[in-house]
Amino acid sequence: MARSAQTYVRGSTARFYDWLNDAGPNLPEGPKVWICGDCHYGNLGPLSNAKGEVAIQIRDLDQTVIGNPTHDIVRLALSLASAARGFDLPGAATAQIVEQIVDGYQAALTGEPVADDGDKPPLVRGLIRTSQQRGWAQLARERIEDASPSIPLGKRYWPLSKEERTALEELAASEPIRDLATQLHSRSSDARTELVDAAYWVKGCSSLGLLRYALLVGIDTGKKREYGLFDVKEAVKAAAPSAPRAAMPKDNGQRVVEGARHLAPHLGERMRAAKLLDRSVFVRELRPQDTKLEIETLEPREAVTVARFLAGVVGRAHRRQMDDAERTQWADEFDRNRSKSLDAPSWLWTSVVELMAAHEAAYLDHCRRYARVAA
Repeated sequence: MARSAQTYVRGSTARFYDWLNDAGPNLPEGPKVWICGDCHYGNLGPLSNAKGEVAIQIRDLDQTVIGNPTHDIVRLALSLASAARGFDLPGAATAQIVEQIVDGYQAALTGEPVADDGDKPPLVRGLIRTSQQRGWAQLARERIEDASPSIPLGKRYWPLSKEERTALEELAASEPIRDLATQLHSRSSDARTELVDAAYWVKGCSSLGLLRYALLVGIDTGKKREYGLFDVKEAVKAAAPSAPRAAMPKDNGQRVVEGARHLAPHLGERMRAAKLLDRSVFVRELRPQDTKLEIETLEPREAVTVARFLAGVVGRAHRRQMDDAERTQWADEFDRNRSKSLDAPSWLWTSVVELMAAHEAAYLDHCRRYARVAA
C-alpha cells in the first residue's frame, strides 16, 4: 500500500467507511440494492461467463451488501480522482471526470443503450480484445509459472498443513465444485474432479490473516482431462454498511455469491459458497479472460471517457435491481444539489475533495510508519 497514493486508496476500504460514518447523512439515500461496497476502478474489468462471452463487470465482491448505491459512486469517483492526481492531470480534468461519472451513471439508470465496441474508450476496447485472445497457457504462466500440473512453492505460494490438504481434497471432490468446474461447454457435465495440487495463496491486503488457497483441479480423465485453477477465499463480515433490516444471507460466503449474482452475472454464475475448516469461504474458477483494469497512464480526454464508461457499468449493475418507479425516483434524487460551477451534484464533488485530502494525509502517515521500516 506504500507504493503509491493510488494503491493506498484502493487498499484502504475501512478508512473510506470511517469517513462515511461522519459524512453519510449528507449523501442521498438510494433504493436498497446490492452494491459492490468497494467500488474502485481496479475492481472492474473483463469477466467471462460459462459460454466464454466477455463483458466489463464488477470483479471483486468481498464487501458486497444490500445498501446505498451512492457509496459505490463516491468510491469510484475517489479512485479515479486519485488516479488523475497520480498521472499529474490538472484539477480541471478531475472536475470533468466527476461530471462524466454522473452522466454515465444517470444514462445507465435511464436505460441508454450500451455503447458499441466503436464507442468504447480505446483502453477498454484493447482490454476486452486482449482478454478474448487469452487461453489456459497465459493464465498458467501468470499464476503458476507454466502449464504443468503443479503449483510452485515460494514467495506467493506456501505449503499446506496435512489438515488443510485433506480439507481441500474433500472440497475439490464435492458436488458444488464439480458442478462449478463442468459449466464450460467444452467439459462433460458428468466429469469427475480431483485435487491435483494446492497451496496457501499470499495475495492482496484484503486476505491477510484469512484463509486463501490456490487449487489446481483435474477435470475428467484420459484424453479429455483438463485443468482448472480455483481461488478459495475466506469470507468475513463486510466493512460496508448494510441497509437496516436488509434481507441478506447470514453466511458471509453466501452473501458474497448472492451479491455477485445481482451485480456481476458473468462472475456470479461461476461462484459457490462452501465451508472449509469450519470457516465460510467462496470459490471461483479463474478464467483466462478474467483480467484487472490496470491504468498505467491517462491523458485528460481518455480519462473522462473511461470515467463515463465505468460509471455506466456500475449504473447498469444497480439498475437491473430496480423497477421503473425506483429508477426514476433514484435518478432525480441522485441529481439533487447541482452546482452552478460544476455539471455534477455538489455532494459528490465535496465528498471527493474531502476524501482526497483525508487519504493523502493518511497515505503519508502510512509511509512514515511502514515504508521507512521496510527500507
